[in-house]
Amino acid sequence: MPEKPLNSFLIPRRLPGAEKAISEITKNDTRVSILGTVIEKNENIVILDDGSGRAEIKFEEPVDIEIGQIARVFGRVIPMENGFEIYGEIMQDMSKIDINLYRKVNNMWREVDYV
Repeated sequence: MPEKPLNSFLIPRRLPGAEKAISEITKNDTRVSILGTVIEKNENIVILDDGSGRAEIKFEEPVDIEIGQIARVFGRVIPMENGFEIYGEIMQDMSKIDINLYRKVNNMWREVDYV
């Protein structure tokens, strides 16, 4: 019996979410990770503000997060005629982190061109 090639057993993976500020997201992005404060929420739509801008993120189902909480969202960027939409895949409660320290470290990584 012939053996299957090794790559036939590999499971297709999603592209990782590139960590971005909301103002940096373009319709050429595929997947992004954004961190910000929930400023509005209704059922399955959340508006996140990261200080550089605001993004409306649509989820398939209602999300369990409160207004004012810090959250990280991993989502798909869908190009539209006049911009893009973000479809959330994962939302993480990040309210226990020191957001200022997080941003400071993230900016340091960007300065050395790591991110």
